[in-house]
Amino acid sequence: MSIDFKNIIKPYPSPIITGRGIDLDFPMLAGCLALLGLGLVMITSASSEVAAVQSGNTLYMMIRHLVYLVIGLGACIVTMMIPIATWQRLGWLMLIGAFGLLIMVILPGIGREVNGSMRWIGFGAFNVQPSEIAKVFVVIYLAGYLVRRQKEVRESWMGFFKPFIVLLPMAGLLLMEPDFGATVVMMGAAAAMLFLGGVGLFRFALMVGLAVAAVTILVQAQPYRMARLITFTDPWSDQFGSGYQLTQALIAFGRGEWLGVGLGNSVQKQFYLPEAHTDFVFSVLAEELGVVGSLCTVALFVFVCVRAMYIGLWAEKAKQFFAAYVAYGLAFLWIGQFLINIGVNVGLLPTKGLTLPFLSYGGSSLVICCACLGLLLRIEWESRTHLGSEEMEFSESDFAEEPNHGR
Repeated sequence: MSIDFKNIIKPYPSPIITGRGIDLDFPMLAGCLALLGLGLVMITSASSEVAAVQSGNTLYMMIRHLVYLVIGLGACIVTMMIPIATWQRLGWLMLIGAFGLLIMVILPGIGREVNGSMRWIGFGAFNVQPSEIAKVFVVIYLAGYLVRRQKEVRESWMGFFKPFIVLLPMAGLLLMEPDFGATVVMMGAAAAMLFLGGVGLFRFALMVGLAVAAVTILVQAQPYRMARLITFTDPWSDQFGSGYQLTQALIAFGRGEWLGVGLGNSVQKQFYLPEAHTDFVFSVLAEELGVVGSLCTVALFVFVCVRAMYIGLWAEKAKQFFAAYVAYGLAFLWIGQFLINIGVNVGLLPTKGLTLPFLSYGGSSLVICCACLGLLLRIEWESRTHLGSEEMEFSESDFAEEPNHGR
């Protein structure tokens, strides 16, 4: 009896393994790679002073970021090779895994405390932020729920409230870290997915009202949150106290003017602006590249987020509803983090510790963003080629036609 090893090791078709070579959504890929490249440049510039003092090497943070970037691109390739049907089947396991990670991070001896928050699990020289993973796993689980219970979600109150049996405990675990920003982003993306899933306007309005009330209570429950809320409206009233970060960020924007002071010439990164290479990297970018550079960066983010929404729309038109909801959810995660981070940097929102997708220094955020990019590229490819079923038999003829990138 002979064994056909060629068929055994033959990889499952994916956007990077087809009969005609690489078949990707190049506009989406180009937009994200541009952000990743810009992020590497800005991390190199914004972290140079901090890295020199902490490690004696001005390129220390850049090297670490480059390692994370390589890992992230590897994660992107891996996710592109996994059929969307597999993610749908594993939704429950991912949800359980998300709960497990969020419980682990608040346990003494496992979670690592940084700046008063237990948001990381340490693995030697590297930290993993479970909230970044949990947000994506929640999107995948909720997309599966919306497909399984579509009629119930649209027509009954029970179908509307069931997801919150899962979402509220997870939000509670995030608040115990505490990570208020991640909680807002996750719940916001979930609410948007429910709305796109067909929840009635009255029920959606009720959910928004309850969410606003919950946020108000949570802000008033912690003095530091209330102080941030009061301070951001007039940071100059306590310039060297609670308003210090915001005032230094605004100074960076002011120094940048139209064309910036030049790449690498930021003054605010020299220990004036805290977290210059993480939460406030956009302020350093504005100082060095000016209004023009800032607006080009915002335009890149808008393009990537809108493209992600269109990928969801194309999947929905191809009747691949699970893939469509995943794409919408990932887009809303990016939009939420983008709006909050930029809003904090320019003083429109209270200070929150949320990274800027693709741009900020932070291994977990960068790797997860790249993995999400891989998911979106896979969704776009499956919806365009109509090869979204894992059980479908493939042959070379399925890939014989030229790719259509007319979208």
